[in-house]
Amino acid sequence: MLKAGILSNLSVKNTFASLKYPNYRLWFGGQLVSLVGTWMQSAAQGFLIYQLTGSPAYLGYVGFAAGLPTWIFTLYAGVVADRIPRRTMMVVTQTMMMLLALILAALTYSGLVQPWHIIVLAFFLGIANAFDAPARQSFILEMVDRQDLSNAIALNATMFTSAIVIGPAVGGLAYAAFGPAWCFAINSVSYLAVILALLLMKLKPWTPPERKSQVLDDLKTGLKYVASSKIVLMLILNLGVLSFFGMGTMTLVPAWSVEILGGDAATNGWMLSARGLGSLLGALLIASLGRAAFRGRLLTLGTFLLPTFLFVFTFVRWLPLALILLVGIGFAFIAINNSSNALVQLQVRDELRGRVMGVYIMIFFGAMPLGSLYAGTVASWLNEPATVLLSSLILICFAGLVYWRFPQMRKLG
Repeated sequence: MLKAGILSNLSVKNTFASLKYPNYRLWFGGQLVSLVGTWMQSAAQGFLIYQLTGSPAYLGYVGFAAGLPTWIFTLYAGVVADRIPRRTMMVVTQTMMMLLALILAALTYSGLVQPWHIIVLAFFLGIANAFDAPARQSFILEMVDRQDLSNAIALNATMFTSAIVIGPAVGGLAYAAFGPAWCFAINSVSYLAVILALLLMKLKPWTPPERKSQVLDDLKTGLKYVASSKIVLMLILNLGVLSFFGMGTMTLVPAWSVEILGGDAATNGWMLSARGLGSLLGALLIASLGRAAFRGRLLTLGTFLLPTFLFVFTFVRWLPLALILLVGIGFAFIAINNSSNALVQLQVRDELRGRVMGVYIMIFFGAMPLGSLYAGTVASWLNEPATVLLSSLILICFAGLVYWRFPQMRKLG
């Protein structure tokens, strides 16, 4: 039944439905260029700090520093996203990110860069991301009609994962050929694409909220809504656990590429790109199903596939097979993320969207740095394979628990 329904909905027209909107086309092109630069920097930054320290724990420290602002600022950022024009908010945050990348490029090019520089800059980048993410997620309905919301979310993931395929691979090759400073400099310039795209959009006039309540009251309203909606709450918590134990372990890829597979910066790039390729394939599939009612079942499927692929990955020591498994890991996680995002947004009233997505982003992005800290710390005590094995077993048990206790999740459309 599920297979037949999926096949009947697959078409190029369905897959790229949101590109009929001029504003979304601008967004898609600008973000794609910018995200390629972002992933070039991400791959180069992880490998650079591993080269500087030789410690997997530092990979966790960087991930934690980048994600800590999510817990501190995202709920407040969600309130801000409901109070001011979201385009303005994103132009400011993207400009901040551009300047931070430029600073890191200058420090690296001059030979002055130290591990603490990378950690501090990662923290400030995390602040910018904490304010950018709720605005970005809730901005989608300003570019497309509600009926194409799921498709636009999936195409956003397609754009994001296309960048994961291209960025780390190019970044790894650029790192090996020219050094990390070039990766950071290219990323800084790439932010101009999304800033220009935002400024060129022709949006409906922004209407300020009718009633100006206190920020704390607005925040409480959003939290009460999430707490009172059993489905929304469970979708967000489910994503948080999978993000912590699943994607948190991916912070170990630079160490894995060297210590387990005997590779270098290029190997690190290929591994990250393989995960991105899987995410891209998953995002394209989900984009084709934008108006279909399979999201709950796709989410459930992803929660079992992710730990299964991680479990097998633990025992692999051959690069080609490791890359294939990383494709599977990327596919599974994008099925989880996209389905969760669409299902949460389809439950939420427009006037609460920024605040609810603030909670969503706080749990989703906040769990990853905590997972990175956990993975880096455990790997420094034990080793990388033992850490991934432990995480996969925890996730398999959790997926079984959710399947048994919350059958309504897999029935969601």
